Amino acid sequence: MRAYIILLGRSVWGLLNAYNAVLRENQYLPDMIWIFTEEAFRKNVEIIKEGMLILSKEYGCEPTITTETVPDGDFMGAGKKISALVKDLKARAHEVALDITSGRKALVSGALLSTAGIDLDHVYYLLIDTLRDAAMPYPMIPFHRQRLMDSSRHHGATGRSGKRHQVLLLRGT
Repeated sequence: MRAYIILLGRSVWGLLNAYNAVLRENQYLPDMIWIFTEEAFRKNVEIIKEGMLILSKEYGCEPTITTETVPDGDFMGAGKKISALVKDLKARAHEVALDITSGRKALVSGALLSTAGIDLDHVYYLLIDTLRDAAMPYPMIPFHRQRLMDSSRHHGATGRSGKRHQVLLLRGT
């Protein structure tokens, strides 16, 4: 079974577009989805669930969707919940993808740091070269401006081969 964990932050479009890219470009069709969000963005969960179900049906899958809300800025608590979920899913031999595109720093750092020693199959990030006109549906943003990044292919981690995924720490200059 395939599990997809996605982090919801400020951008509803960012999350839906990332999910659409994963479906379209990688044909990663999940059986189960977990949406992790902070308290401040919990109000967007129902529209996100509805959008994800519509997109899923377009690609021929009907995943169950579970939401998990954590306190704002609690990267330790978020990390503990996410790593416990990932460990449980991996123990049951599920393929696990983590999408960090829409998450705020607290969720993303908590998720990546807490799963650094776990063999995630995919860590997705939808890179868009500019935020200008980015708050629109995925197919309406020119494809040459977007690139779906997957750590299992782009950063040396190989997912199912038994190697760990690598956490890249980027420092601003």
